[in-house]
Amino acid sequence: METKFRCDCPITSALDVLGDRWTLVIVKQMLMEGRCTFKDFVESDEAIATNILSARLKLLEKVGIISKSKPPHNKKTNLYRLTERGIALAPIIAELAFWSDQHLREFNPIIADTPEMEFLRQDRAGFARVLESNYRAQISDNSGVD
Repeated sequence: METKFRCDCPITSALDVLGDRWTLVIVKQMLMEGRCTFKDFVESDEAIATNILSARLKLLEKVGIISKSKPPHNKKTNLYRLTERGIALAPIIAELAFWSDQHLREFNPIIADTPEMEFLRQDRAGFARVLESNYRAQISDNSGVD
C-alpha cells in the first residue's frame, strides 16, 4: 500500500493521510474512548464499515500514527495503540471539537454538552494535554486487552 501525496504543501499532505471521513474518528476513539481492538471500533456509535476500518488501520500503521501488536493472553486479537506521532494529534482533535461546538451546534443540536466540553471551551491547549496524559496513563496501565 503506497502512500501518495498530491503536492509539496504540508496541509495538503496532512489531509492526504488524515482528511477522509474516518481516520480522525479512529484516532479520536483511541485517544478519548480507549478503543484498541478491531471489535472495539466496529462496535462504536460511528458504525464504520469493516473494509474501510481495515484500510484506515493499515494506513495509520504505515504512516506511524498507530502500532499493532498482539496482547500476551490472546494471539488472535490485534491491539492498536497510538504512537507518539498519533498522540501528537490530540491538539487537532481538541481544535476540531471546539470548532464543532462553536459552529455546528445549530445544525446538530445533539452535540454533547458535558463538563469536558466546558473545559475545552475554557482551555483548548489544557484539554489536549489532558487527553495526551490520560491516554499515556491508560496504555501504561493496560498492557493487554481483557
